[in-house]
Amino acid sequence: MSELELQIGRFIEELQRNNASPHTIKSYESDLRQFLDYFSPPASEPPLPSEFDVLKIREWLAALYGHKLSPVSIRRKLAALRVFFRFLVREGLASVNTPRLLRTPKSPKKLPEVMTTEQANALLDSVAAGKLERPHPARDIAILELLYGCGIRVSELVGLNLDDLDRAERWLRVRGKGRKERQVPFGGKAADALERYLADRSGHLQALFLNHRGGRLTDRGVRGIIKLYATLLAGDSSIHPHSFRHAFATHLLSDGADLRSIQELLGHARLSTTQKYTQVSLTDLMAVYDKAHPKA
Repeated sequence: MSELELQIGRFIEELQRNNASPHTIKSYESDLRQFLDYFSPPASEPPLPSEFDVLKIREWLAALYGHKLSPVSIRRKLAALRVFFRFLVREGLASVNTPRLLRTPKSPKKLPEVMTTEQANALLDSVAAGKLERPHPARDIAILELLYGCGIRVSELVGLNLDDLDRAERWLRVRGKGRKERQVPFGGKAADALERYLADRSGHLQALFLNHRGGRLTDRGVRGIIKLYATLLAGDSSIHPHSFRHAFATHLLSDGADLRSIQELLGHARLSTTQKYTQVSLTDLMAVYDKAHPKA
């Protein structure tokens, strides 16, 4: 095993000890393995961590561009490499975080597609009306009501346990990115849906949402549920769990909620992340102006 491969393994083990999310660990490991493979041609050893300079990292970036990777994918891989080299510097195996010396590729700014209030409510109402025969309808509508009513990530949803639910005060204890906890309120419709689901729920596992085998429902399972309903009831297969998070934030902003409160509800570390919803609202406002104003 080469020194570079050994340190990548140690870095992944540290992420696991620090309770990084499984998605983050999987993503970092995949990107770093590709980095290792690039610098491990047949019958040769990759450079030592201390031997990587700007030219070598640029060569790797050029290869990514050569494979027609999108700027978004290249940004993610470079970010993973920067975190890894930060670990190497801390361990005394590299003198400088070389990837940080390179400019981050610019990615095109793309506003998220957002369902209207009418579209979101129509989909939820169709699911609640039982228009599709499903084995666990009470669970499914509770999932949808929490995704849209609380704006939580799908990973946060499937990570919920029964003791994270305060049914009397209508609060959820949510574990977000980096295992940071926050309190998120939920409304009357979500509360009713949860009560119906909990009355129907069977199993002794602490997980709030269970799959058909009685185990914890996974994010992949939720994506499948959402895609099924969205395709068959709304005729839109592009709707996914994060679509409800976008709708939650955009609709709150449109109805007068302040950006700081939305930031807190979404669990964003930086306000700039939340501000993209302002751009969505401004785009909608301009569309209304262009359509309705006589001088537009």
